[in-house]
Amino acid sequence: MKRTGLLVTLGIVVILFFWGCNGYNGLVSADQDVKKVWSNVETNYQRRTDLYSSVIKTVEASANFEKSTLQAVVEARAKATAVTVDINDPATLEAYQKAQANLQGSFSRLIASFENYPDLKTTQQFRDFQAQIEGTENRINVARQDYNKSIEGYNLKVKRFPRNILANLFGFKEKPFYKAEAGSEKNPDIKFDIK
Repeated sequence: MKRTGLLVTLGIVVILFFWGCNGYNGLVSADQDVKKVWSNVETNYQRRTDLYSSVIKTVEASANFEKSTLQAVVEARAKATAVTVDINDPATLEAYQKAQANLQGSFSRLIASFENYPDLKTTQQFRDFQAQIEGTENRINVARQDYNKSIEGYNLKVKRFPRNILANLFGFKEKPFYKAEAGSEKNPDIKFDIK
């Protein structure tokens, strides 16, 4: 009788051990996936930053260009590349998103000012840049969607019972999603200056 009780207890311990190892390894794998996918987001933002640098050099080479608009882009680029993201900290992710939005906004103003510089607009280098930046923006959007999908899988593993017991035991915490910019749910106010 004692032997049967000992075997049952030993069997339960072995089952719990293997369940714990499997659960822990699943959490580690999900965490690593989140880090990999976030790295893809950063890579695409870096591509955009590099493209912006190329167009800045092209613009600087153009005589009589509006320096204040160009300077705003250069400063926004410096700020965007200075933000370090901890994917476990929503505040750093939010700061990163704001810096990227600021860079994109200042660059949009730079592109809009090209209307006054037809020679610059017609250069092959500028046309190539426009096509590349459109593709890069699409890549960034896909990378952000992939990141949120990865975060969803990770967060479900961290929050679902009984794995949440292991997550709490080993310090795995819920991670923040990449969120849309405030006000982006509204339709943009587009005005054409047609005379």
